[in-house]
Amino acid sequence: MDIESIRNFALALDDVTESCPFGPEVIVFKVKDKIFLLLPLDTDKVQFNVKCDPDDAIELREIYPESILPGYHMNKKHWNTVILNGQIHDEEVRHFIQNSHQLILRKSSKK
Repeated sequence: MDIESIRNFALALDDVTESCPFGPEVIVFKVKDKIFLLLPLDTDKVQFNVKCDPDDAIELREIYPESILPGYHMNKKHWNTVILNGQIHDEEVRHFIQNSHQLILRKSSKK
């Protein structure tokens, strides 16, 4: 997937807004005013940060040690940085983004 495909997929999810509060180098996607996806534009590789269940975050890092790292500039327990280097299929990339979106929705509906 490329940056535009990721952006289009994220924007197609329910109640998503995008902005650039950290400057033009990073697109921030929110649902219910909470961040669920950060998409940097100023890197050589396509990569993004997504929210994860803490147990899933660790497991994914073990499965994809070259592609999934603790979230860059984020809470390492709840966020992963996903680097698209050919090891992760597009379907799984979409799943990561959708899961992050759902985590925020579930959390906000409990409140």
